[in-house]
Amino acid sequence: MTPNYDNIQSLKQKLDAYIISLRNEKGFWDGRLSSSALSTAIAVFALWKYDPKKYNFHIQKGLHWLANNSNLDGGWGDTIRSKSNLSTTLLTWACFAIVKNDPTYADCIHNAENWLTDRLKKLDPESISTAILNHYQKDQTFSVPILAMCALSGKLGEKGWDLVPQLPFQMAVFPDRLFKLLNLSVVSYAIPALIAIGLVKSVNTKASKPIATLNKSVKAKVLKVLAEKQPDNGGFLEAAPLTGFVLMSLVGSGEKELEVCSKASDFLSKSIREDGSWPIDTHLATWVTSLSVNALDDDNLASLPEIEKTVSCLLDQQLKAVHPFTKAEPGGWAWTHLQGGVPDADDTSGVLVALHRLKGFQEIPKKVVEEGINWLLKLQNSDGGMPTFCKGWGKLPFDCSCPDITAHAMKAISFWNKEMDPEVRAKIHACFRKAWRYIKSTQQVDGSWLPLWFGNEDDAKHHNPVYGTSIVLYSLTCIESVCIFGSGEVKIKAADFLLSTQNEDGGWGGNTSLISTIEETSLAIRALSGTDNWQQISKGINWLQQNLPKDLSEIKATPIGLYFASLWYFEDMYPLVFAGSALKEALESLAFQKEKEEAFSEKT
Repeated sequence: MTPNYDNIQSLKQKLDAYIISLRNEKGFWDGRLSSSALSTAIAVFALWKYDPKKYNFHIQKGLHWLANNSNLDGGWGDTIRSKSNLSTTLLTWACFAIVKNDPTYADCIHNAENWLTDRLKKLDPESISTAILNHYQKDQTFSVPILAMCALSGKLGEKGWDLVPQLPFQMAVFPDRLFKLLNLSVVSYAIPALIAIGLVKSVNTKASKPIATLNKSVKAKVLKVLAEKQPDNGGFLEAAPLTGFVLMSLVGSGEKELEVCSKASDFLSKSIREDGSWPIDTHLATWVTSLSVNALDDDNLASLPEIEKTVSCLLDQQLKAVHPFTKAEPGGWAWTHLQGGVPDADDTSGVLVALHRLKGFQEIPKKVVEEGINWLLKLQNSDGGMPTFCKGWGKLPFDCSCPDITAHAMKAISFWNKEMDPEVRAKIHACFRKAWRYIKSTQQVDGSWLPLWFGNEDDAKHHNPVYGTSIVLYSLTCIESVCIFGSGEVKIKAADFLLSTQNEDGGWGGNTSLISTIEETSLAIRALSGTDNWQQISKGINWLQQNLPKDLSEIKATPIGLYFASLWYFEDMYPLVFAGSALKEALESLAFQKEKEEAFSEKT
C-alpha cells in the first residue's frame, strides 16, 4: 500500500508554512522549552536565600505557579506533562519550607508530604538521603545538589549536612585538562556545582585540622575558577537549575558578597516567565534552527524570506575562541548562541548538515566547515564513538560516547567529505573506520540503539530505542560519500526493530507497546523511508495525518528530551520539525520510486 502523494504534500506544505511563521526577525528559531517545576523550585529557593526582599515578586510568582501545577497525586514531575518523580517532588517540597507557616500553601505541602511518605515509607532525613543516593548510584552530579538544597532548607534536620556527601571541590585547582584523569563523581559540565556544593558542605561540617587547612588554602583559587567559568550574563550553561544550585550554595557558604552571586541572581530573575515558572534552559535556538532548516522541503527553503539572515546566524554562532567552561577549541557550535552555551557534538553536526542544505542559496566559507569537521574529529573517543562535550571523560553516562550522536556526526561529516582537502579526507576515513566499529558494537541484539539525551517516561527503564534507532538508521542511510562496508545487515536489523515496535494504530512510541507520539512516529517514518516497507510507512503517515491538529498552534509536544542529569523536558518545535522532516523524506522516496517505475515501464 503506497500512501497518497498529494495528501502528504498538502500536509507537508501546511507544516512548512507554520514552521516558517515561527522564525523570528533575526533569522533563527527560538523554540520554546517546557516550564519546569524542578527549575522553578530551585530558582525560587536560591533567590530567597540570596535576597528575599529584593526578589519577593519572583519568589511569590514562582510559589504560586508551583502550587497550581502539582499533579493530582500531590507530587511534581519535571514538566507539566510528566509523571511525579522523587527528585522534583523533594526539591519542590524543600522549596516550600520558605512558606511553611503560610496557610495558603498548607494543603499543597501536606499533599507533597503524603506523596513522599508513600514512596519513602518514612519521611525522615536518613530515608531521604538513602533514597536519593541509591537512585543516582555513583553519579553524584544531581544527588548531592538535591541533598544540599534539602539541608539548606532544613529538611534534613539539625545534623543534615552529615547526610550530604562531600564533593572534592579542592580538585578544581587542577588544570581542566587533568579533570578527566581525576575520576570525579560528577560529569564534565558540572564543575561549578562541584565547587559551590563541595564548599557549602565543607563550611557546614567539622573537618580534621589537615583538611580544614587544605580547604582554607584552596578556597580563593577554586572561587576564581568558578568565576572564570561563569558567563557575563550569570547563567551557568544557561541553566536555571545549575545556576540556582551554585547561588544557594555560595550563600550558604557565607560568600553572598561575591560577584558570582549577584550575576547568578540577575540571570535567574531575568529568566522567569510571565506565568511565574522557569524552564530548564533559556532555549535551544541553534538546535531547533538546524532542525527547522533540515525539515523544510527544497522549494520552501528556497523561498524563505531573507534566508541570508539564517545563514549568517549559523555562521556567527560558531565558536571562535577557546571556551572558558570546557576549554573546547574553536570550531564547534553550542545549542544556543547565548553566553552560557557550550559547544557539543550534536549541535555541531546539526549545523553542518543545515549549512550543507543552505549552500545552494549562499556561499558557505570552506574554512568554517573545515574547522567544524576538525572539531568533531578531535572529539572522537578512543572507543570510536562521539561524546557530547569532552573527549576522554567516559566515567559517567552523560560523558560517554553515544551511538546516535556518533551516527549524526558521521552523516554531517560525510556530506562535506568530497569538498575537503586530501589531508582532511584521510582523517575522515580514519575517524569513520573507528566510528563504524563503535556503531556496530553498540547495536543491541534486537537491532536497536539507545540514545543518551532522549528517553520515554513510559518505558520501564526510561529508554527510547525508537529514537536512538531512528537517528542511527537515518544517518547511515544518508551517508553516501564515505563507504561503509557491511552496513546492509546492520541497517536491516535496525529497520526490523522499528517495524516490530509499530503500534496497531500505526504510530510509534519510544518502545514496543508504548503510546504513540508525533515525535517518535515521525522519526520512525523518516528512518524507514529509505526502505521498501511502504505498508508500514503508510500506516504511520495515516496516524500522523489523524493526530496532527488542524490548528498546528495547538500541537502538544511530548516529554522525550533528557536534559543534564536526566531531567525531562519537551520542546514545542520537536513535533513540528520531526513531522516535517518525516514527510519530506517520504515524499522524496515516493518521487524516486515513481521515477523508477516510469523508467521500468518505458523499458518494457
